[in-house]
Amino acid sequence: MDNIQNRKADHLRICLEEDVQCKTVTNGLENYRFTHNCLPELDKNEINLETNFLGKKLGLPLLISSMTGGTEQAKIINYRLAEAAQLYQLAMGVGSQRVAIEKPEVIDSFAVRKLAPNIPLYANLGAVQLNYQYGLNECLKVVEILEADALILHFNPLQEAIQTKGNTNFNQLLDKISVLCSQLPVPVIAKEVGNGIVGEVAQNLISAGVQAMDVAGAGGTSWAKVESERAENALQRRLGRTFADWGTPTAECLVDIRIYEPEIPLIASGGLRDGLDVAKAIALGADIGGLAFPFLQAASISTEAVIELIEMLKAELTTVLFCTGNKDLLALKNTCVLKKITR
Repeated sequence: MDNIQNRKADHLRICLEEDVQCKTVTNGLENYRFTHNCLPELDKNEINLETNFLGKKLGLPLLISSMTGGTEQAKIINYRLAEAAQLYQLAMGVGSQRVAIEKPEVIDSFAVRKLAPNIPLYANLGAVQLNYQYGLNECLKVVEILEADALILHFNPLQEAIQTKGNTNFNQLLDKISVLCSQLPVPVIAKEVGNGIVGEVAQNLISAGVQAMDVAGAGGTSWAKVESERAENALQRRLGRTFADWGTPTAECLVDIRIYEPEIPLIASGGLRDGLDVAKAIALGADIGGLAFPFLQAASISTEAVIELIEMLKAELTTVLFCTGNKDLLALKNTCVLKKITR
């Protein structure tokens, strides 16, 4: 395997085998509590969890967040995720497709459309690559590989700062993003990788033409920790540990972005672990919730394990709506049943 493939393999192994979750910072959702309704006046069986995101219908308000690709193990994981996503009509992203541009023989590890013909699929490239000879052609290529409905541009300055030979030239990137958004035939989704997007930055990205946002706040997998685990020297290891809990928690990102941009399609991710977290995020202003680590764990076992996870998430979401007296997700967002806890 070449360097990029080795990195992909390392990332999978480390996320599955090592403790790389944030410790001193949480996603912030524990600071909120739903108001229980003992008289919901609802038939639980009639609760509707369907929604729309970027013009596409979803059976559940869930995104299988971008994770992997480029290796044989990654292919197995992506295929299992796609099979389950098709069954439940979930949105799905894939890991960075830079490796597929530079090594076309691994394209098949990303090409999941044949397994999921009807779901929203999101291609993925690092935004910083626009400063490293990538442009419209490469973006069109990754969209074509996936037959994607949108392109995720991920932002990861902290990870690049710690990573061996990281790409750290983020200078004048916004102008290039603006040009790309005006030329690409599919929507662009801006996504952090676990350190969060705040309102002012979101506003700048939207002004550049970004059509949706994935806040990917702090509180879940720490990519600083991941890169620390694969560091080649003491400096990198120290940096990764020092900044292991860096970032803005997911809940804070959601609240902040909604102050600036009340209408932008918004994905909540970063430390979401169950349906209760997803429901809280939606009540705070997200349209759908994205999970990575729980899906990665399940997909490393089997497609059936992914299906079991989705069934649990569905049951948890349904229970929240039932016990707050809301028949659907729009009602959940509009009834102010989520309260901040005063400690």
